[in-house]
Amino acid sequence: MITIAVDCMGGDHGPSVTLKACQSFLEHNAQAKLLLVGMPEHLAGFKHARAELVPATEVVGMDDPIEVALRRKKDSSMRVAIEQVKSGAAQAAVSAGNTGALMAIARYVLKTVEGIDRPAIATQLPNVKGGATTVLDLGANVDCTAEHLLQFAVMGSALVSVLNDDNTPSVGLLNIGEEVIKGNEVIKKAGELLRSAGNAGDLNFYGNVEGNDIFKGVTDIVVCDGFVGNVALKTSEGLASMIGEFLRTEFSRNIFTKFAAICAYPVLSAFKKRVDHRRYNGAALLGLRGLVFKSHGSADELAFENALKRAYDAARNNLLDRVEVRIRHAAPLLGAAGPQ
Repeated sequence: MITIAVDCMGGDHGPSVTLKACQSFLEHNAQAKLLLVGMPEHLAGFKHARAELVPATEVVGMDDPIEVALRRKKDSSMRVAIEQVKSGAAQAAVSAGNTGALMAIARYVLKTVEGIDRPAIATQLPNVKGGATTVLDLGANVDCTAEHLLQFAVMGSALVSVLNDDNTPSVGLLNIGEEVIKGNEVIKKAGELLRSAGNAGDLNFYGNVEGNDIFKGVTDIVVCDGFVGNVALKTSEGLASMIGEFLRTEFSRNIFTKFAAICAYPVLSAFKKRVDHRRYNGAALLGLRGLVFKSHGSADELAFENALKRAYDAARNNLLDRVEVRIRHAAPLLGAAGPQ
C-alpha cells in the first residue's frame, strides 16, 4: 500500500478540484491510500475507506511571499502534507500550490540529498514520437552553474529510469547549437562535466540539443536552467490551448471554414490530445530526502489526478532510492566539480 499526502487546499481551485481527483484516483488505484490535508470544514464530506483526513488550519496563497509561507504559516496544508513524508506517514506529497513556497518548504522540512546543492523541478513534455521528453529544471533555479546542470542530469536520469524502465536514458544539454563550441561559458563547462560523467559511466550523454529537439524526442532528458525550462513548459501548454481555440473559432465561421474544420477535426483533435499538458501534469521536485510532486496551479480534475498517479508510480518504483544510488555512484565526479 502506497500512501500519498495531498495538499487539498492548494492551487487555483482548492478542494473543488482536488477532492474529485482524489476520489477518482482511489477508485482506479486499489493499492493506494491518501492523507487528505486541509481545513476540516472543507474536507468533512469526503468519505473513502482508504482516505484519512489530516487537519491544517492555514493555507498558502498563490501570491504569498516565500517568507510568509515558510516562517508564518507553519500549520499550512502544504507544510503539513510535506511533514507527513518527513515523519514516514506518507511516501510522497502532492500540491498544486505556490511553486516557490512548495520548493522552499520542502527543502526546509526534508533537506537535500547529500551531493545535491539545489533541488530541481522535472516534468515531461510531449514529443512527436508519441512519448515524452523529461526536462529539468523548470523554474526552481533561474541562475545555474555548470555543476548544478550536472546534478540535474544525474537526478533526471534516475527519474526517467523509473518512468521508462530504462537504466541508460539519454541526456541532452540545451544549447543554441549542437557544436561543442556553442553557448556561453556556463554551458561549455557543463558540457565538459557531462562528457566526463558519460565517460565515467554515470550518464548516457548525447551532447548538445536545441529547443526543437525537445519536441522531436531526440533525447530522453534535456537539461537546462530554470528560466529556459519554464519558457519551454509554458510554450508546450500554450500549444494545446491554441489548437482548442482554433477548432472552436473555425466551427463558428462561414460554411467553407466550417467544412474545412470538420475535415481537419479528427487529426487536430488527436494532436491536441497528444500535446494536452494535463496528461503530463505532475512535476517531481528532485534532490530532496523525500518525494514531493508539484501540480499545475490551474489543474482541473483530470490533471490533478495525473499528478497523483505520478507520485504513486514514483513511490511504488522507489524513485528516492534510485536517485540516491545514482548520486552516490557519481559522487567522485560531483565532488570534483568544485564548490557550489
